Amino acid sequence: MNDLAPPSGLNADALPADAPYIVATTRWVERAVIGLNLCPFARAPHVQGKLRLRVSHARDTDALLDDLCGELQSLNALAPDECETGLLIHPFVLTDFLDYNDFLDVADAAVQTLGLEGEWQVASFHPDYQFADSAPGAIENFSNRSPYPTLHLLRESSIEHAMDAMSDTDSIYRRNIETLQRLGTDGWQALWRDDDR
Repeated sequence: MNDLAPPSGLNADALPADAPYIVATTRWVERAVIGLNLCPFARAPHVQGKLRLRVSHARDTDALLDDLCGELQSLNALAPDECETGLLIHPFVLTDFLDYNDFLDVADAAVQTLGLEGEWQVASFHPDYQFADSAPGAIENFSNRSPYPTLHLLRESSIEHAMDAMSDTDSIYRRNIETLQRLGTDGWQALWRDDDR
């Protein structure tokens, strides 16, 4: 794996300033999401080059909403065999998890306003992600902890296809908890250790 490779494919037109955010997020996808099999459906779009990463330079939620709407429309204009899923990385806004969590209702409303309900949905990743009723440092939270606040834009048809292929999708969450508990905080930190050289 080459962590320093420039963005390619669907991400080739990213700005040079976007590269650090795309590289860090790609590393997280490869080492945590795929490497730990936290999402069994993530490998194929990544390997097939059907995962699009975009960086929002928004500094407030209005600008982020504009970027989100634009990205949803751009993704919807692409065929599923061109792009299956997208990550909208927004490092400069909603760095507080509670504010980010509140914005998810706005994101869902945007999908509906654009007439894309049933076509696209928004999932959530954040550096301080915390499931309801879990302690802030609980290891299970790490399944949704990305390097930067990120909105995951998922094609509904891809979700349905993935769910049809798996009889018990609830087992993913349970398996992730078991995987992360075995790994522990030290093991999680070890995933990124070579970056400290």
